[in-house]
Amino acid sequence: MCGRYVVAMSVDDMLEEFDAVAGDTRDLAPSYNVAPTDRVPIVVEPSGGASTRELHAARWGLIPPWSTDLSGAAKMINARVETVAEKPAYRAAIARRRCIVPASGYYEWQRLPDGRKQPFYIHPPQRPLVMAGVFEWRRDPRLPAEDVDRWVLSTSILTTRLAADLAHIHDRMPVLSPEHASAWLDRTDEDTAALTDLVVGTTASVAEALAPRPVGAAVGNVRINHPGLIEPFAGVVTGVR
Repeated sequence: MCGRYVVAMSVDDMLEEFDAVAGDTRDLAPSYNVAPTDRVPIVVEPSGGASTRELHAARWGLIPPWSTDLSGAAKMINARVETVAEKPAYRAAIARRRCIVPASGYYEWQRLPDGRKQPFYIHPPQRPLVMAGVFEWRRDPRLPAEDVDRWVLSTSILTTRLAADLAHIHDRMPVLSPEHASAWLDRTDEDTAALTDLVVGTTASVAEALAPRPVGAAVGNVRINHPGLIEPFAGVVTGVR
């Protein structure tokens, strides 16, 4: 987890939900099959003491500051909360560049007794998911200095051990903490151990309200993207609790 998710909200919806102003939101649109390297919405607190949250589009898959190859970002879509402060790729970001990654829900695959994988759409009943993330800015060495796209914003989603209610589907889940969103975004607080403990501590209670439902196999194709992907699977799913 988490390799695919859903953002069914418009930019205006997210600005209102997270009390934010629009930054660079180009290419952001509702998506029912968000995949690695897609541009995804993130909410950040600007540097310099500004109190207004900003909504930006970021590449999903963090690009470390020293990286010369942007293609490797597809492997860095998730960061384990247990080790994020120890990994060189994430150490600076978790201390000073934390973000919220809004989502309507996420997909996870359960391996069935016959070897097939059954996708599930896991979502809250009403309000959107508030996933804890980190972000980085990286200059694209292939682009000239005057190119407006020369600076690439990228992000990773933090994951933790899965709550008991969902453990039969997968062993990990995103860190979810709407209650502590403001503390997570506070760039003046560099006590990463306390912050990660804070947001992980509420993930289990948030997870209790999540509803997993089996969906069709079409979500496995990144080229397919429509609201029907989150509709309940009409077939019989065997071996699923």
